[in-house]
Amino acid sequence: MRQKPTDARSACDDGGGAPVTETALPLQAQSRGWGEQHPGTIQVLLLAALGAVTFAALMVGRYMVPPETVAAVILGSVLPIDATWSSTTACAVTVVRIPRIIAGLLVGAGLAVSGASFQGMFRNPLVSSQILGVAAGAGFGAAIGILLFDSLIVVQILSFVFGLLAVGMAYGLSRVRSTTPILMLVLSGIVVASLFSALTSMVKYVADPMNKMPAIVFWLLGSLNHVSTPDLMVLGPIIAISIGGLLAVRWRINVLTMGDEEARALGVNTEHLKLIIILLSTVITAAAVCMSGIIGWIGLVIPHMGRMLVGPDNRYLLPVSVLLGGAFLIAVDTVARTAAPAEIPIGILTAVIGAPLFAVLLRRNNPGW
Repeated sequence: MRQKPTDARSACDDGGGAPVTETALPLQAQSRGWGEQHPGTIQVLLLAALGAVTFAALMVGRYMVPPETVAAVILGSVLPIDATWSSTTACAVTVVRIPRIIAGLLVGAGLAVSGASFQGMFRNPLVSSQILGVAAGAGFGAAIGILLFDSLIVVQILSFVFGLLAVGMAYGLSRVRSTTPILMLVLSGIVVASLFSALTSMVKYVADPMNKMPAIVFWLLGSLNHVSTPDLMVLGPIIAISIGGLLAVRWRINVLTMGDEEARALGVNTEHLKLIIILLSTVITAAAVCMSGIIGWIGLVIPHMGRMLVGPDNRYLLPVSVLLGGAFLIAVDTVARTAAPAEIPIGILTAVIGAPLFAVLLRRNNPGW
């Protein structure tokens, strides 16, 4: 009987009887999308798109400003040039629109990168930045602040504190013999989110239906209309530093996607890394809710859009999510303040846009993870 050859070529059998030759390997590499092969180019293009969206948001509004005037106002704020524009124009660009655009950039980028990090850590495509109950806890804190106090600062502080408290409860509930199983963490987040959602409903039930109730509902729907420069001075660095922390550990998230046992075999302290990701993502989401209220769908949809562009590698996915999330929320906020006589809450628009977009992404891609 003639024996089958056992050389290196036969060892590289693809499972269908045909050996994988040297000419077949480039074809496998070519099966990847163009964006996966050129992630740096994608990031440059997205950065240019973010700049274009930002400049357009400075022009568009109830008070339209020509592009050359926008450029002149921005240059005039840093260079000693003669002002040829009115004080109303300068106020619209520098006092009203620039803080909203910066807030939209930070909130959108933070929610998107938190969602991408959680999806990698949980190995679940349906996870978002709100999975551990931070948004529900922050919403309850804001509702308490609106009900009992008339100070925006107190409302923001209570929102931030209760957001951190909710995630702390979920993390503590999920601990099993000094470990944090992924399933227990998800289930604990669902339990805590349900609890704080019920408490928020109770606050709305006892609130004054003429004054307090509309304020609570409007806050929970999300908006950037009350963002001010002091808010950015306090919350902006918190979000920016936390985003930088997630970007610094993005290659370790790739190791987590292989599973805890494989990650520990490669020398990664999985419990320590999970705690870092949860802490940074929680701080981002809690600070974002303090600044803009609850805005959904960004942490779920934007990472999937990023995977369509650069693939699942978190080294490139997280920076792309930052750029996509910032540009997306700036564009949505521009529509929210210009599409109707009264400003539309951002949470409504992100849901109206995000749900059909997510359905399209589901249909265009295989359901595998």
